[in-house]
Amino acid sequence: MGICLERLAVIPLDTEEAGNAALTGAKAANLARAAAAGLPVLPGFALVPQESASDLPHGPSAVRDAWRGLADEEGRSLVVRSSSAHEDTADSSRAGLFASELDVRGWDNFLSAVQAVLDSSRRSRGPARGGGDPSAGMAVLVQPMLRTVVGGVMFGADPVAGRDDRILVSAVRGGPEQLLAGTVQGVRYQLTRHGRLVATEPREHRRDRLLGRRRAWRLVRLAHQAKRVFGEPQDMEFGFDTDDALWLFQARPITALALRAARGARLLGPGPVAETFPEVLQPLEEDLWMAPMSHGLTLALDSAGTAPRRVLRAVPPVTTVDGRVAADLRLLGAVPSAHPVLDFINPIPGARRASAAWRVGRLRIALPMLAVDLMADVDRELTQMPPPQEMLSGQILAALAWGRNVLSSLHAQESLVGSLVGQGSGATAVGEALAVLAEGRSRGITDAELLARHPVLLSLLPPSLERPGRLPHRTGWTGAPRGVEALPAREGLRLRIRWVQEMQASLVREYAARLQTAGRPDALRQLSTLRWPELAGILGGEPWTADVDERALRPDSRPLPAAFRLSQEGRPVAEHIGGRGRGRARSRDRGHRTGQGAGGGLGIGTAWHGRGPRPGHAVLVVRTLDPALAAELPELGGLVAETGSVLSHLAVLAREYKVPTVVGVPDAVDRFPQGVELTVDGTSGTVETVRKGPENEPVSAGAEEGFA
Repeated sequence: MGICLERLAVIPLDTEEAGNAALTGAKAANLARAAAAGLPVLPGFALVPQESASDLPHGPSAVRDAWRGLADEEGRSLVVRSSSAHEDTADSSRAGLFASELDVRGWDNFLSAVQAVLDSSRRSRGPARGGGDPSAGMAVLVQPMLRTVVGGVMFGADPVAGRDDRILVSAVRGGPEQLLAGTVQGVRYQLTRHGRLVATEPREHRRDRLLGRRRAWRLVRLAHQAKRVFGEPQDMEFGFDTDDALWLFQARPITALALRAARGARLLGPGPVAETFPEVLQPLEEDLWMAPMSHGLTLALDSAGTAPRRVLRAVPPVTTVDGRVAADLRLLGAVPSAHPVLDFINPIPGARRASAAWRVGRLRIALPMLAVDLMADVDRELTQMPPPQEMLSGQILAALAWGRNVLSSLHAQESLVGSLVGQGSGATAVGEALAVLAEGRSRGITDAELLARHPVLLSLLPPSLERPGRLPHRTGWTGAPRGVEALPAREGLRLRIRWVQEMQASLVREYAARLQTAGRPDALRQLSTLRWPELAGILGGEPWTADVDERALRPDSRPLPAAFRLSQEGRPVAEHIGGRGRGRARSRDRGHRTGQGAGGGLGIGTAWHGRGPRPGHAVLVVRTLDPALAAELPELGGLVAETGSVLSHLAVLAREYKVPTVVGVPDAVDRFPQGVELTVDGTSGTVETVRKGPENEPVSAGAEEGFA
């Protein structure tokens, strides 16, 4: 089918309309913007469907005049390329999907080239990323064919490392199309933002370099100019002509640019707090529960003298990322210091600990009684509190505010008791709850009745403004209930934390029910999106925030990496936190992982991720220590977690029932797939894969290589 020139309009690149990507496509629009900003862009024009630009010159005469203006009487060669609204975008480059015709001479060949580009858009397969027809909005970009002595591709940032302080260039003799076609490898240069050569591959003799110092500096300047024009680093095609003038052939956003942690970003991870808040928190849940936890941990760290007060004032120990709770791993001591030698010779931490030593000594003696007094105060307040249905709005506000304050105290004392006093008898609220659940079910009592009678069961459920989740189906517990009073101080404090959280949740649900009756059918969702000052104002009689109806709940997001830093955009950049020393590095390559031993002795079994049939003697390998996994502990051969601490609910419970447990094992789920045999040493904190020896006896891979 021949090309219909009547249906094509001409838009020169030096016009305002050319910068409209919806009209001329991203490739032509980017070049038009670059040319308007003074970047070295060749002249040219775009051919677009006439119906989208009816007020512009169109038809055979307009197209021929535009062609003649570039080709001139000497028959200059042209380049005819696609320019789609769905290519060269931030989401997708769609590089090489559509045709490009080079060295086009003569009118007839020009028409054939235009037809070939349009045909390539119709033959493209698959929708554009994010939806849409990739051939829709197709324009044809026409420019002179430039003879280049050196050409190539330049990235204004390192897309693999995510570094914006590096500029990558691949250069060849001739035009950049050789690189794009893959026929020539080219020479790769890594430059600093100031044009200094960092590395080149393959190595060149100084006199034979394709990019000397002057050319490299001009490319770096072009990269900076393009970034200023487009607002972000660009993926560019360039060429130096026979007069050594630099020309920009194409500019587009760098797709799939790797994230890089912001300079000075803290090392975060869900480990120490994931068991308390395993799911995404809504804004009100964050203010009611996470903020008091962060404040309480700050008080505990200050009391123990483990961090300077200037740091504690500036850095919260706990924060949220996409609604998921994460802790400052270094501040809470979950990972080794980044500078152990400097810390050893630095007198300040020692002096700080010395000044706090008398407080710590007195705390160690006084904490058990302080904990008993605090738990008694909480129990008395909760007992005397009227049922939510009988409380006025002012009473609900006062109870919620009391809950936030007392949660700070409970978290502070729970942290101090755990680190300074220890676990005591080793009994856990989760173990008590499982025993109550097993006995109650054996007597035919429903889960709802059990929850109403035995609030200790709340330790099996994470806090939520929604109704409590399901209790574990599998228990298999044989221990008899011992009573909440028999729990050690730390577990008693943890249980009160959960009770206060549930009291707050019940008050919010009650207030939401009243609002529903008053004509707000979606009241609970709306309340969940509020911040604490907003809710306090509403309970105090202030009007609702204007935009509350437009607010959406935070969606469920992917679990956070075990350790990460935040990029400048606030997105997590995963980071490996292995141990120190050569032996550790070697052991990681040979099936041997080291974490933190949480007790339970030595065990062997088959790795199981909690999915599918459970092996007979399973080693449960998980990312976080979710209390919901407590029901799986009976008869486990071991427990391995990527995050968490030896003081977590699940780790304590595992010790109580002699399950070998190791926490803080990097990449455990990926490193130990389901079905492999593992040994778990809860004392040394090592986890090793096992292979069968000559007599079909288990042989530790680490021991065989000398890493036992």
